[in-house]
Amino acid sequence: GNRHVTQALLEQRFDKIFFTGSPFVGKVVAEAAAKHLTPVVLELGGKSPCIIDRTADLQVAARRYTWGAFMNSGQTCVRPDYLMVHADVAEKFIRLVKRTLVEFYGKDAKRSKFYGRLINDGAFQRLSHCLEQDRQFLVHGGTVDSAERYVEPSLFDFGENMAAFAGSALMSDEIFGPMVPIYRYRDLDQEVLPFIRGGEKPLALYCFTTDPEVSERVLRLTSSGGAIINDVVVHLANPELPFGGVGASGMGSYHGKCSFDCFSHHKSVVRRINQFDAPLRYPPYSAFDQAVMSAALTPSVNYYFGKMASTVTDKKNVVIGMMGAYIMRNAFKGRSKL
Repeated sequence: GNRHVTQALLEQRFDKIFFTGSPFVGKVVAEAAAKHLTPVVLELGGKSPCIIDRTADLQVAARRYTWGAFMNSGQTCVRPDYLMVHADVAEKFIRLVKRTLVEFYGKDAKRSKFYGRLINDGAFQRLSHCLEQDRQFLVHGGTVDSAERYVEPSLFDFGENMAAFAGSALMSDEIFGPMVPIYRYRDLDQEVLPFIRGGEKPLALYCFTTDPEVSERVLRLTSSGGAIINDVVVHLANPELPFGGVGASGMGSYHGKCSFDCFSHHKSVVRRINQFDAPLRYPPYSAFDQAVMSAALTPSVNYYFGKMASTVTDKKNVVIGMMGAYIMRNAFKGRSKL
């Protein structure tokens, strides 16, 4: 519904609120939920980077990247939002992406039944504005049709001009459309990782490389909701993996069993037996009682006591203990007869 319907809904009290959308609306939802102390799960998206290392398999990377970046005309929450390509392979990679776009959607993507349109006029106007603002960097595409809300798959090459890249209209917010800003980097540690860490934490991060040291550095030195090495988007298809954001890209996770856990309360329940009610837990406390309790509160003693208590209270262990005692009793009885 519209914002009035949303506002009316948020005034109600819920056990839990699950929201997927923009960070701006996510803040509105979280603020409304806080009035009732209602827990929330927010899946918010953001600018998910894609790194193309110079060791990447460029043929595979171009196909997988193009598929993920332009599916549904770029309107997916985990879309690889922008490219950071090593300068040594940038020319070849961009050329391969252009060729792949033609393979996927033909020379005129507007005629392809596999290429979609933007969701509404607002989205079209927003992306048209970005296109005009950054047109000087356009190296592929750029055709639009307002009647159909069509935007051609478009590539923008900012070269090694970090100031122009970072200050562009395309980099001001999540694109959520079929446009790709590209930056050519030379140093992963000095350019790429600081840039990613300097922005909001993304919902996803992608890196194409055959160098395990590069992939490890990217994973270890960045924070994102999820990450994939040598592919994009496909982590959503694995029900064994939790899906969710971190920081500005969201909170909480779901998919598979995580969805069940997401909407469940993990209630702690203790059932006690009436035997073995230790008298020293109750006042008044003698000097001996205090000494015993002081020792019990020592972390190491408390840990081993807890392990022992869990072992004793486990029904299986109790049965095993009773069987052992019975065997030992019969063994001693047999020996005493001898």
